[in-house]
Amino acid sequence: MRLLVATTNANKVREIERMLEGVPFSIATLAEWPHVDAPEETGRTFAENARAKALYYAAATGQLTVAEDSGLEIDALGGEPGVESARYGGADATYPEKFALIYDRLRARGATESAARFVCALALVEGTQILFEARGVVEGSIAPSPRGAGGFGYDPIFYYPPYGATLAEVSAERKAAVSHRGQAFRALKDYLVKTSRNRTDAVPPVG
Repeated sequence: MRLLVATTNANKVREIERMLEGVPFSIATLAEWPHVDAPEETGRTFAENARAKALYYAAATGQLTVAEDSGLEIDALGGEPGVESARYGGADATYPEKFALIYDRLRARGATESAARFVCALALVEGTQILFEARGVVEGSIAPSPRGAGGFGYDPIFYYPPYGATLAEVSAERKAAVSHRGQAFRALKDYLVKTSRNRTDAVPPVG
């Protein structure tokens, strides 16, 4: 049995593959289906977008499919960028440009700091059926300035108090131990391991 990890973000693919190491399924990526265009993300929540993407890619590829939607919510900005995290500041904006926009908007609101959180929702689909959903949240705040060269996306501006560092300043292992995506995909891994015992077409664990 194969599991399609349905994201075109190479950083997420690498992170998710590490998180799913040991599942009794072979991992496939969208690189095997280059002709399949990405769907438009119109959901108002992370969960809605995760479901829509998983259903879309499962239909397009015929594979057992997991898709996720994730992003950063900043309290002082009314929850922005939220589901628009990847498109914040425009589809072609770089992350340094997104960071600058966030700091500009915080200053405009007189907010020198703000509570924030990373949120991840995932959905597992087979055919047209949603088999499993999970959600992960990690609470923190916006760092005074970007710090760290690790991670990706908004990690350099997300300060995690228990570590005393941004998620870009810690190892991939320490990040995964607490991250929103780590929480959601550990729940998926547990589900896959348990349900695979009832499948006759599962393959030996990978990794």
